[in-house]
Amino acid sequence: MMKTDPSVLSKPANQMIEWLSSYGQTERNGVTRLLYDEKWQEAQQALKKEIEAIGLASYFDDAGNLYGRLEGSEKASPVILTGSHIDTVMDGGKYDGAYGVVAGVVALDYLSRKYGQPKQTIEVVSLCEEEGSRFPLTYWGSGTITGLRTQEQVGKVEDNLGIPFIRAMNEAGFGLGRFLEAKRNDINCFIELHIEQGEILERENKTIGVVSHIVGQRRYNVTVSGESNHAGTTPMPYRKDAVHTAAVLIQALMEQAKETDPTLVATVGRMEIKPNIPNVIARQAVFSIDIRHSEEALLEGFSVKVFEAFKQICQKHQTELHIENWMNEQPVKMCEKLSALSTAILEKEEVPYKVMTSGAGHDSQVFGQYIPACLLFVPSHRGISHSPDEYTKEEDLEKGIQLLIKILYELAY
Repeated sequence: MMKTDPSVLSKPANQMIEWLSSYGQTERNGVTRLLYDEKWQEAQQALKKEIEAIGLASYFDDAGNLYGRLEGSEKASPVILTGSHIDTVMDGGKYDGAYGVVAGVVALDYLSRKYGQPKQTIEVVSLCEEEGSRFPLTYWGSGTITGLRTQEQVGKVEDNLGIPFIRAMNEAGFGLGRFLEAKRNDINCFIELHIEQGEILERENKTIGVVSHIVGQRRYNVTVSGESNHAGTTPMPYRKDAVHTAAVLIQALMEQAKETDPTLVATVGRMEIKPNIPNVIARQAVFSIDIRHSEEALLEGFSVKVFEAFKQICQKHQTELHIENWMNEQPVKMCEKLSALSTAILEKEEVPYKVMTSGAGHDSQVFGQYIPACLLFVPSHRGISHSPDEYTKEEDLEKGIQLLIKILYELAY
């Protein structure tokens, strides 16, 4: 296997991440870069110039995904793709997504200068969108490349200011047929390097996380309907209290989650109460449920069991129950061969690593439904993400890039 010399990396990753974060930097030193907005456009154009400056060919597709291409000698061979997303959440961190893009640029720069032309073409992609922060749609970048997302699906989509998706895309210069079609059929595999966004690697003193599965997600809105009445004159046995019922339901959910499996997680993050008056018994409580696990069968079995218990609880409390399932993403398994290649390199280099699941969604799960995909993590300090306090040490950033370089070398040279 090849050896990498960190001293020949032309630009340290942390410096490039700081540079990229200047496009959309907030008062709290976070980043706001939303799909097709001004700062997003500036960042993509700046990246395009950076890619061209290191001698790579660069181009946009019609969705706004940006590519840097290191042409291989075997022209007919499929493309090895690496990268991540350029967009952020509101006032988010500078590492989420951006690290994977920067890592790909640095890796291709290193490989082209040290080893010249590869056999197979390698491309780095700055995916136009993943977060769903501006429009109620996620994975637009990877989705358009794989064919999961189409313009027909966003015809009626608007942001919270009422700006139509298509209009925003067109005003940024995309969706007009000026660039190559986004959908591709020439990609051999996708490798994504990302910050963990959790604290497992840091707590266990591991340098790299090799992801075996990206968890499935089920999201629900639960509505409990009761009866409003006077808080002082209605005896406890006569009440149809929606909030009390909701509290019992949430408690049952959490207890069942803890008993089911150590890696299953359930979250209630939002609640709305009506009429929301201090001296009135609530007639309605609406709350969200987010359930995640790496096995579809366990997700299904847990959901069935919990909601059967919900029905019995509501009957006991004389309240009505309505459950809306608005997201049902199945778990996605990462490519075993790419994971094995990663772990073989790490073991040879004696780099401490952990095989783990990802509790957050990533572009790898979209690519992984169509082509071999590999997701690799570097530690996140204190597990903080989607925040200006997001941070990964420089040495961890560099270790991740050195692994990426070695993987790409093994695959392409």
